Amino acid sequence: MQPDLFAGDDDGSGECIELPDAALEYRPAFLNTAEAAAAFDELRATLAWRQDVLRFGGREVPIPRLNAWYGEAGTTYTYSGLRLEALPWTETLAALRARIEAASGARFDSVLANLYRDGRDSVAWHADDEPELGRDPVIASLSLGAVRSFELRHRRARALGLGTQRLALADGSLLVMRGSTQHHWLHRVPKEPAVTAARINLTFRLIRR
Repeated sequence: MQPDLFAGDDDGSGECIELPDAALEYRPAFLNTAEAAAAFDELRATLAWRQDVLRFGGREVPIPRLNAWYGEAGTTYTYSGLRLEALPWTETLAALRARIEAASGARFDSVLANLYRDGRDSVAWHADDEPELGRDPVIASLSLGAVRSFELRHRRARALGLGTQRLALADGSLLVMRGSTQHHWLHRVPKEPAVTAARINLTFRLIRR
């Protein structure tokens, strides 16, 4: 395991994460403490959280987190055999989208919200490379609440001699992934039993219709 890509205090400005075949920018204090706390409380209380179930053969396995899908009318998202129909933007989600669009220079028409209730919730290795996201999607990931580890692994890690990269995603932080990142890198949020608090992650994206 590699050490944290960033550690210690930061002034909130964007910093590029230098990794091969990736274009990543991390803003550890995109929202200040009060803004992040207010957004977390509002979203946890008002979003239409659900726990979907994946089917493996004859078994049904609940996804180890809650999620909700919001966006412009007609935006659908399919992953792991699930098809999500977008709910209308809430005022809070729309305000966050506008702020992130201004900071990133990208346009987004939808957001996948994930609620990690504690460190037992997680998401497995994957890439955001579904066809409806286009060839080189821009994914903007806003974190609220408990600090959780975000790990990245190159698809050819062994050949390139690269270990797993780890970034501790702070409350109010923004991570923007661009270019060919999703072609070459997988990412996950691993289980962390020591974490007892909840985290909300919002991944803003643009659906190609």
